[in-house]
Amino acid sequence: MTTVSTGVTRRQLLRSAGLGAMTLGLAGSVTEVVLAATARSGRSPRPPAWRSRPDLRIPALTVLRNEQGASTDPIFIAPYNNPYGQAGAVIVDHHGEPIWENPVAGIVTTNFKVQSYRGEPVLTWWEGHIELGHGVGEYVIADTAYRTVRRIQAAGGLRGDLHEFVITPQGTALITSYQVVGADLSSVGGARDGTIQDAIFQEVDLATGRVLLEWHSLEHIPLAESFAPVGANWDYSHINSVALDGDGSLLISSRSTQTVYKLDRRGNILWRLGGGSSDFAMGPGSRFAWQHHARRQSDGTLTVFDNGATPAVERQSRGLILALDEQQMSATLLRQYTHAGILAGSQGSVQRLANGNVFVGWGEIPRVSEFDPSGRLLFDAKLGARYQCYRAFRLPWSAQPAEAPALAIDHREGRVAAYASWNGATDVHAWQLLVDSKAGGMQAVATVRARSFETVLHTDAVGSSFAVSALDAYGTELGRSSAVALPAIRL
Repeated sequence: MTTVSTGVTRRQLLRSAGLGAMTLGLAGSVTEVVLAATARSGRSPRPPAWRSRPDLRIPALTVLRNEQGASTDPIFIAPYNNPYGQAGAVIVDHHGEPIWENPVAGIVTTNFKVQSYRGEPVLTWWEGHIELGHGVGEYVIADTAYRTVRRIQAAGGLRGDLHEFVITPQGTALITSYQVVGADLSSVGGARDGTIQDAIFQEVDLATGRVLLEWHSLEHIPLAESFAPVGANWDYSHINSVALDGDGSLLISSRSTQTVYKLDRRGNILWRLGGGSSDFAMGPGSRFAWQHHARRQSDGTLTVFDNGATPAVERQSRGLILALDEQQMSATLLRQYTHAGILAGSQGSVQRLANGNVFVGWGEIPRVSEFDPSGRLLFDAKLGARYQCYRAFRLPWSAQPAEAPALAIDHREGRVAAYASWNGATDVHAWQLLVDSKAGGMQAVATVRARSFETVLHTDAVGSSFAVSALDAYGTELGRSSAVALPAIRL
């Protein structure tokens, strides 16, 4: 068998920005997709081998449960930490099929999601390297054609950290950074000439690059509030989320102090939630430990991913919804979301969806889950074996890539098999196979509905070259591949 393919190489896309082929069937019914080999071995399947895009090898998701009532929005993940496979940003449909992959070599991608920039939907993520539990890199904004429109660095000589990148409605960016500095740690049982990590965040005006606020944990959080063991390069605070509160103030999550802090716009601490110095009376079940991803919701509740480890102080990690009474200064657990056997020692996220459900990314545990408001598990999926994913999201997304569709041709015993894909296209309803005609130009010889990331078309038509055309639901051409010459017949 001979295969000839055309498509933009991944190297060409590494510095460019960069949800899905139309999902088919199974809508409106309970769907249980369990791969027999996976169920028996407990392992995730091998990365797919796409004929049209052999450069893409990031495993998407193995869907284990997909029940009626679960969202059908795409899933955004950024798998990393597998020494045997690719890593990078991935958009996946609700059946686990990849829509878009952006593998990167030698670096890590985190915090991959959809945000709004200059009034338009964009993809955003962080990419770089991990040092001492924080990131050293930059932030990327990509448009709906997967083209990079901006790269953002921390200001003032700081280095952009992986934990947060929020674009605010005011056109600013909230980003995190870390610095290792010398410190006298004798008051907490450490060395007088010790070293400590100063957890920092900046608010940067995206139009001008001006720093509106730079906040240092060492200027505001006492060392005694930390639960982390004292040592060299002590990560005593470890800020892992920053976000606007509903009143325009700021909320930050400090993992090592097990506290969520509310700050005014000058950076002063207004209150502490949780930890050893909580200003709130913590109701039954409302306490959290080593937490991530604190977010105020539109109804005034607070969502938090409660790791409960490391070290383990709880049996399971939890997605929490808390009610905060800022008059009586009390916190009440409204709902918790758990998955049997999952205790994530790091990372994780909780997202309230538009349909009222809750989507949880389990961080270092390679899994994502969706629950209805009562806590019933509706959707459950595994990432590739040994991968981790800092946060995971379900979000609406529509895109048409700047690159052309890709095509690979197999030719055996006079019959042609054409493998078509378009990395990142969300509106492809069908594929049409074209062959050069003797009269000149390309003539359609086969049309099939798009299925999964890659669709196969067959024909007995004779010609010297072939192409594929991506069609929308109305039969309009969205894009066309380059022509691929017919390879010699292999018997």
